[in-house]
Amino acid sequence: MLEPAANVAEMAPSARESWLPVPDLFRSGRQPLPPPWEAIFGPLRSGAADELVVVGQLGQSLDGRIATSSGHSKYINGAAGLDHLHRIRALVDGIVVGIGTALADDPQLTVRRVAGPNPARIVIDPRGRLPGLARLLLPDVRRVVVTATGRRPALPGDVEVVHLPTDDGHFAPSAILGALADLGFRRLLIEGGAQTVSHFLSAGCLDRLHVVVAPIILGSGRSSLILEPIERADQAMRPTAKAYPIGEEVLFDCDLSPQRVPVVRAKISR
Repeated sequence: MLEPAANVAEMAPSARESWLPVPDLFRSGRQPLPPPWEAIFGPLRSGAADELVVVGQLGQSLDGRIATSSGHSKYINGAAGLDHLHRIRALVDGIVVGIGTALADDPQLTVRRVAGPNPARIVIDPRGRLPGLARLLLPDVRRVVVTATGRRPALPGDVEVVHLPTDDGHFAPSAILGALADLGFRRLLIEGGAQTVSHFLSAGCLDRLHVVVAPIILGSGRSSLILEPIERADQAMRPTAKAYPIGEEVLFDCDLSPQRVPVVRAKISR
């Protein structure tokens, strides 16, 4: 079910000015956020299944692509879509990315486009491939690498390493969330890549999914979500969603909390 909502770009005062107090107000929890931010980000304050709030984020074309066939993806989303991503970063405790995204993009994963603090940076790296000089390992914030039991990745000494068992080379998303909860994380952004977001979605480990759709058509390329095939359209996920025009793009805020599974804490070694 899709509910229309106000255009963020048309709100007064300007989006940039009205955003300034939001990170502090969001964490204090004492009063609603100024419009339009309460409608968009208020649901990220607390979770329904447990003490965690887990939001996935995707930026895609009209035809559901996050990159061309060659892998080029900078930038499918424009300024408004990128601002939205950085606003989510400013509100969470940690950003989670897979090793594929870390190696392909060497991202900074910082809050640069809007006001707000940088969150911790977390990499899912089963085989210990993350290079010690990766930009996301710069020591300005807490950094965590989740790797397979028995791996000893060559990382700076102040990087926290979490060991988890794998199944066919992959971690259970619920085990990752449990391990991060044990480290004190409460709000997490699953930012990329598409395979990582898809794993968390399939496992029932997302409370919300934010999809920012840019008005472009790529025609081919990498899909934004990779899920198990279904036979009939009536088997599709149909989350309650709200649409927010942001500039020339559209944000779809999908509520996945009814299907979110409570996290079973994993025993970890560090």
